[in-house]
Amino acid sequence: MTEGNFVDYVKLHITSGNGGKGSVHLHREKYITKGGPDGGDGGRGGHVIIKANPNMWTLYHLKFRRHFRAEHGGHGSKNRSSGADGTDVYVDVPLGTVVRDTETQEILHEITEEGQQIIIAEGGMGGRGNWHFKNSVNQTPRYAQPGIEGMQQDITLELKILADVGLVGFPNAGKSTLLSVITSAKPKIADYEFTTLKPNLGIVEYRNFQSFVMADIPGIIEGAAEGKGIGHRFLRHIERNSTLLFLVPADAPDIKEQYEILLDELRRYNPDLLDKERLVAISKCDMLDDELKIELANELDEQLGVPYLFISSVAQQGLLELKDTLWQMLNG
Repeated sequence: MTEGNFVDYVKLHITSGNGGKGSVHLHREKYITKGGPDGGDGGRGGHVIIKANPNMWTLYHLKFRRHFRAEHGGHGSKNRSSGADGTDVYVDVPLGTVVRDTETQEILHEITEEGQQIIIAEGGMGGRGNWHFKNSVNQTPRYAQPGIEGMQQDITLELKILADVGLVGFPNAGKSTLLSVITSAKPKIADYEFTTLKPNLGIVEYRNFQSFVMADIPGIIEGAAEGKGIGHRFLRHIERNSTLLFLVPADAPDIKEQYEILLDELRRYNPDLLDKERLVAISKCDMLDDELKIELANELDEQLGVPYLFISSVAQQGLLELKDTLWQMLNG
């Protein structure tokens, strides 16, 4: 799937169906005098339902269809016949989708489980027919209830991809290269900044046929929380990750400073992100000899304050230890 086909934010206008009218009818049949009221009830209007679809991972299918309208309920008829219920309309979304009210930005629902269905706009109830209103005082009521109108609402769908581990780092830190080496994902890799324009997911195979999911988002730069660069658009995708893996290249001028900048951007975007497990991976360590690694490790032991590892995706160094550490963090 190309970058242009990855859509994680859409606005929809939804309308549920109106309820059908109740019938005003008096029974007429040969040899039966004063048959009485027998008007049936109107049918329920169709619902608009948000449905989890585990086979989807983007909102691209909604990019060119912004209006969803359910059918109206059928009107009641004679012989107490009820009108047909309006057909429901289903809006399929991937797991991890957040449904907001566009006007108030209030979160209405979150779709996180396979098979989950949420009625986002209820159809109007059908009106009752005149046979419901018969009594000893009024034996031939000539009125019935009208159907209740359906709902209209503007909603916003935001996708937050579901992954166990989220990769966080500056552009060209080696996130896409790492993902391509330890998973079967094929992200775009090139020697320039912002090569990654959309989140990428990969499944990391572990021992005994076990696995976990890793997500790579576009690189974050200083000021991303205020809208600089493109990483801020995708910060929402790491809100659901259990563990955050910070990648800082070994040739960075100051590893601790780069880590603190990334951490500060997450803090300014959503302070709750700091409650997640964190691990720092010093990438591109094949450029370091053993003496430099020892010297750098001594500095990081004093300054960093979080667990760290030396890895090299190209030279396949430290990757097994990285998998082991992540697996232990994910499974307590």
